[in-house]
Amino acid sequence: MFRGNTVMSGYLKDPKATEDAFVGGWFRSGGIGIKHPDGYIEVKDRLKDIVISGDDHWGQTPCAFVKLKDGFHVNAQEIIQHCRDHMPHFMSPRTVISQDLPRNSTGKVEKFVLREKEKSLGSLSH
Repeated sequence: MFRGNTVMSGYLKDPKATEDAFVGGWFRSGGIGIKHPDGYIEVKDRLKDIVISGDDHWGQTPCAFVKLKDGFHVNAQEIIQHCRDHMPHFMSPRTVISQDLPRNSTGKVEKFVLREKEKSLGSLSH
């Protein structure tokens, strides 16, 4: 949450988004971070990118989009098993899609494009 004279006053022509983003004068960015012992704040992810495994989202399953470096070879099952060995089971993907990752002009992965791709493929299961 942020507050100060350098924080925007709202979203252009979107009063609903502005209302949702500001609570008691504080801007809720949707970012998730941690505060290190030295006071440094590190942004780790976005709330909307978290897998929710209960309530109205029961049954939501992760899908892994993978782009291997040249010369590397691994199959979908190996990726899934690696995830199961190193992550909570509910976070492990059931499906792996190999493709180039769409990026914006600053090099960030366009997650919304990947979400649309996953939706267009329908119900995915391994």
